[in-house]
Amino acid sequence: MENILRPLLVVGGSLVITLAVGWLVDLLLRRADNRHHETPVWGLLRLCRPPLQVVLCTALLRASFDQLRLDVVRDNRAAIGQILTLVLIAASAWLVIRVAATVVQSSYARYATSTRDPARVRRVRTQVTLIQRVVTAVVATVAVAAMLLTFPAMRTVGTSMLASAGVLGIVAGVAAQSTLGNLFAGFQIAFGDMVRIGDTVVVDGEWGTVEEITLTFLAVRTWDERRITMPVSYFTSKPFENWSRGGVQMTGTVFFQLDHSAPVAAMRDRLRDILGECAAWDGRDWSLAVTDTTPTTIEVRAVVTAKDADDIWTVRCAVREQMIGWLRDNHPYALPRIVTSPAALPPGDHWRELTGAETGRLPAAGQVPTPTTDKAPRTGRG
Repeated sequence: MENILRPLLVVGGSLVITLAVGWLVDLLLRRADNRHHETPVWGLLRLCRPPLQVVLCTALLRASFDQLRLDVVRDNRAAIGQILTLVLIAASAWLVIRVAATVVQSSYARYATSTRDPARVRRVRTQVTLIQRVVTAVVATVAVAAMLLTFPAMRTVGTSMLASAGVLGIVAGVAAQSTLGNLFAGFQIAFGDMVRIGDTVVVDGEWGTVEEITLTFLAVRTWDERRITMPVSYFTSKPFENWSRGGVQMTGTVFFQLDHSAPVAAMRDRLRDILGECAAWDGRDWSLAVTDTTPTTIEVRAVVTAKDADDIWTVRCAVREQMIGWLRDNHPYALPRIVTSPAALPPGDHWRELTGAETGRLPAAGQVPTPTTDKAPRTGRG
């Protein structure tokens, strides 16, 4: 009878105590969360209950399994104790990682709700993400080392390896030079505020948003939903464009290659009307000017503004599309062309100025249709 009751008391008692402590901790955390709505830490700590229960149950079994008085347990006492010790170390590492993640996430959540600057929020998010991953890597490494040291053979191997630690350190440093460079570059990016999660960047001619930053690589999501993965050392050794640094407001340009007869003043009025109807324009500034000329065309530049990179793209596309449509419908002569046959003529007065009909100057080649006589060019429409 004792051989049945004793295992039930040891195993069952450990499980009952574990469940009771877990329920009590969860109850206290729920009450604390209801009383303190200003911080999410108490609600997030409830996620630590599973590893806490595993640690508690394993510790109780590790301390009391000798009381089972069973032949199987007595014959395999060392193996059972070793397994329970390994589980206890792993569960303790799990608990530490969960607690650290909870503290980091709650700190970031409080900072994000109290700060109105999106750039600072993205910077803190990048930093806490890397800190959390560093803590996870360190705790996992220590846990694995502690688990290995529980084996007597590993202790002997570890002692012998210390004798050649200097040589191994040099070899490992040379072999892992690239990896260590990326590791330190990750810290430099996180705490140097060079690039943050959510920033809009242009890398190797690709425009996109920083989606993920780790200690070794950085992922950029492009506008067409592709992902570009690059080593973090790239951002510390080569130039790149960060459109979100120093504020998210953007200024964009739209270039038009037009004929010399283009109505620039009318285009300026039309640009003002287009921007007035465009919801993405932030109203800060706009302008239109002739910035260059060639023997066949002029370059007209429209400058527009928007509150962020997405809106500036929308404004530029709207201005380009509507301005070209307006020129095509109302001023077709302003569009660039290669004259191989008589083209559409501008209004009469404007055309007489271009051809010099009133001053007796000859028109430029290719600007008038075929003359009707050998004496004078044709200046009218008939």
